[in-house]
Amino acid sequence: MLYKYETHLHTSEGSKCGKNTAAEMICAAKEAGYTGVVITDHNWGGNTAIDRNLPWEEYVNEFCKGYENAKAEGDKIGIDVFFGWEAGYRGTEFIILGLDKEWLISHPEIKEADIEEQFRLVKKDGGMVIHVHPYREEDYIPEVRLYPEFTDAVEIINSAHTNPEGNHYEPMFNERAFEYAKKHNLAMTAGSDIHNTGLLGGGIYFNRRMKDSRELASAILNREHEALTDGSTIWSKRELEKEPTLY
Repeated sequence: MLYKYETHLHTSEGSKCGKNTAAEMICAAKEAGYTGVVITDHNWGGNTAIDRNLPWEEYVNEFCKGYENAKAEGDKIGIDVFFGWEAGYRGTEFIILGLDKEWLISHPEIKEADIEEQFRLVKKDGGMVIHVHPYREEDYIPEVRLYPEFTDAVEIINSAHTNPEGNHYEPMFNERAFEYAKKHNLAMTAGSDIHNTGLLGGGIYFNRRMKDSRELASAILNREHEALTDGSTIWSKRELEKEPTLY
């Protein structure tokens, strides 16, 4: 039996671009057969739904409502819900995994951190940094910036790039991300980057159920995945290690 995890999902509570509530997203994920999801709402450096002028602790409390509402629904219907966030830095974006709300509250300096400092702070306390859609080209991304020395993993499969119903359709964005991860020997992830209940089916398959975000981060770092998918194609770990290209 394999367990499928969505690693890139937004809620309307935390992300201004989110179209559905956390509870609605979790119900849709459960119906679609996911074992679990990571809530990755946009933080203060991205398209956050929260007033950036709020005092730090108040901002964090509001920002985490998407995760907390999702977790409450997940506990009711039997689907794992883990906390993460999508960190924006001048258009370049990363998913932070393995830390929690209390960590954010006690580290207000993360708000002003550049890429190098972000990596140092996150790694110091056992978290991980995933560079997501590194080759995406959009108006809000002024240029492609790569930081292999300050990145643990690369999102090589973003379903919004391969599904025509996604809002960033361009499969070559994933192809370039795959080549980048292989060149620098970085761990690989897959997710849908979904903002509504029309799930695209992306995610990571493991051979065991994860107990929390820290265990999921460790499994990604240790390359324990059995396969990655964009919702239509599944690539086994062996294929990803062997093949020079995705397509």
